[in-house]
Amino acid sequence: MTRIRTLAALVMAPVAIAAILLLPTGWMMVLAAVVLLLGLWEWLELAGVDDSVARFALLAAHLAVMVGLVWASRSGSGISLVLFLLASAVGVAWWLVSLLWLRYPGFARDPGGYSRMAKLAAGALAMIPAWTAVGYIHAGQPHGDRWLLVALFVVWGADTGAYFVGRKLGRHKLAPRVSPNKTIEGLLGGLVVGVGVGLLVALSTGIPVARLPGLAVVCLVAALFSVIGDLVESLLKRQAGVKDSGKLIPGHGGVLDRVDGVLAALPAFALGKAVLGL
Repeated sequence: MTRIRTLAALVMAPVAIAAILLLPTGWMMVLAAVVLLLGLWEWLELAGVDDSVARFALLAAHLAVMVGLVWASRSGSGISLVLFLLASAVGVAWWLVSLLWLRYPGFARDPGGYSRMAKLAAGALAMIPAWTAVGYIHAGQPHGDRWLLVALFVVWGADTGAYFVGRKLGRHKLAPRVSPNKTIEGLLGGLVVGVGVGLLVALSTGIPVARLPGLAVVCLVAALFSVIGDLVESLLKRQAGVKDSGKLIPGHGGVLDRVDGVLAALPAFALGKAVLGL
């Protein structure tokens, strides 16, 4: 399984990097919408929406919101990014609220009723802000593509660091009722690797050295948020009684399994970048 996981990652990572560096922001957002809507499809299944027609309708509604945000952001000089940043801030607020869900994992456990509605709302608050964050970061000047690359490498680094450090040194459980395999040692290792990788990528892509201290703070916050996203998805799967969100990606499960940390990290990165003026 580790070999398949590695081979799949070796295919996906170059494709993602090439898309970020070569595509204009408009097409980058189209690609991001496709990926996130695939993840939303899996989220809806985990939330108990079993009817395919209902899921398609909900996907169409989310797509309409995305299109509406772009339409409302038009101005005489192009696209304003204010709504994109505002939506990212809403996403950050949601992920902070989700800490209460992790603290009380029994919430929304029972199928149907308020539980399904809560998970549907959580899906919207996870997917749409992540998508607007992609646009905000990638469209930023100068070198928005490089900033988005840094943000993704922070998540990838944190995930990889947590996996290997947790396997070797993990002793103390991080959230045993949500994800029994995650450890505090893995969390700390992931934070160190995530921030380190983010700064190295920033230096290699020409981001000014003077911005590195502020960037280190943003990378740390983004790495922490990626853990929240990972844990929330683990809770969704636990409540649904499944191991993976899907089977689309060999060795990695579903799309949601690969973007769970990204969903939370990108809005945090976008907001932190704006607040610190990076």
